[in-house]
Amino acid sequence: MESLEPGLFALAARRLAWLDQRQTVLARNVANTDTPGYTPRDIAPFAATLADAAGTMRRTSPRQLPGRSEPPLAARARPDGRQPDGNAVSLDMQLRDIADTTTNQQLVTSIYSKYLAMFQLALGHGNG
Repeated sequence: MESLEPGLFALAARRLAWLDQRQTVLARNVANTDTPGYTPRDIAPFAATLADAAGTMRRTSPRQLPGRSEPPLAARARPDGRQPDGNAVSLDMQLRDIADTTTNQQLVTSIYSKYLAMFQLALGHGNG
């Protein structure tokens, strides 16, 4: 018997957990803007997280195309421009990343809500 939770729900939950973790890391970077010697951190891209969870792809038929071995997205390089006190936090970059993460959280939540409404409608539990 297959799981009752559709793959999209599980994927959305994983993405939201990843976005939450990233917001925490970015907030810590902003909080340490004035900390001498602090180096900003970021987490691995979500695509890499999915690739790690999926494991390696294997061919089950010689007619199938081989999978890609490299991750689909490369990690973004951060400039190492340090302030005189050794702090490497760029507040502009951190705020941009926070805004991007917030936008992605809203998008995933919206998609999740719409899909859930369609799922409930299909089961006869929707409005109308």
